[in-house]
Parts: sequence; C-alpha cells; structure tokens
Amino acid sequence: MTVIILIAAPEGLRGHLTRWMVEASAGVFVGNPSRRIRDRLWELLATRIGDGQAILIEPAANEQGWAVRTAGRDRWQPVDFDGLILSARPQKQLNENSRPAR
Repeated sequence: MTVIILIAAPEGLRGHLTRWMVEASAGVFVGNPSRRIRDRLWELLATRIGDGQAILIEPAANEQGWAVRTAGRDRWQPVDFDGLILSARPQKQLNENSRPAR
C-alpha cells in the first residue's frame, strides 16, 4: 500500500493523483500503484509541489517494512538512524539578535 499526503498543494496535483489513488481524506491519498507508476507520480509531485509539501510512504525491504520520501518547503526529512528511519524537524534560521530556544 502507498500513502501520499499533500499539504498546500496546487489543485492540479490532487486531480492527477485521483487517477491512480483514492483520496481518503483531504490531501491524503491511498492506493496500490506499481513501482513504475509510483516513481512517476513522485517525480511529478516533487517538481510541481511549489510552496506546499508532499510526503510519500511506500513499501520497502527494510526492518520497518516501509520508506518515506518528502518534497517541498519546510518539510521534515527522513533520516536513517542505524537502519531505523526517523523524521528530522527542519531547523529555523537564527538571526544575530535572536536567542536559541530552550
């Protein structure tokens, strides 16, 4: 099973995804496309997401049984931690007058 989550995505992308997947909730698409279709969908999403965010969760041959891809602005990044995929929150840029949060 493949899950794609779109946040603040252009309307055209949502319409394109409904050709291959079911929109289970606003911006959440679920389906079982082949790897070739999934890769092509991701290519399209990653290039057209603009200021939004796209997250793809797909089956993978690892300990967790799934992998995640992300694209867009201010997105969480998947990080491999000894074979376990974790999500790293984006760090905000600090200017010279600001103090780091405690």
